[in-house]
Amino acid sequence: MLDKMTNRLDFHGSALVLRAERQRTIASNIANADTPGYVGRDINFTQALRAATGASSGERLAAQGSGGVSGSAANQRHLSLSTTLPSSSHPGKLGYTVQTQPSMDNNTVDLDRERANFVDNTVRYEATLRFINGNAKTMLSAIQGQ
Repeated sequence: MLDKMTNRLDFHGSALVLRAERQRTIASNIANADTPGYVGRDINFTQALRAATGASSGERLAAQGSGGVSGSAANQRHLSLSTTLPSSSHPGKLGYTVQTQPSMDNNTVDLDRERANFVDNTVRYEATLRFINGNAKTMLSAIQGQ
């Protein structure tokens, strides 16, 4: 019975952890926007959340959004980001952002895109917090019989 009540909270909790990690990754990209040779990183949010929750269908995942990734190589001199997500309950890997404009210094970070991703992720993080808060209030009112 308790599993049914907390299942939605577990999903949103996993989404919240992944959103926070994506926010950190995007912030690192913005911080390194002027670093020569820096290759931008991102999390494929949909795949990471699917792996974290063990979901096989993308019904709830489609509403959460995703980050674009592709395969490139990073330079060892750049600020290091963990290539796996921090918690063992949230398996996944960081990918590389798709370069949209060539730059003279081989930096792949598109500052406008990163800012837009940062704002989008912030809004989705806040929405996830509101879902968790709403679910907790609903369970509390059900327990209290109101």
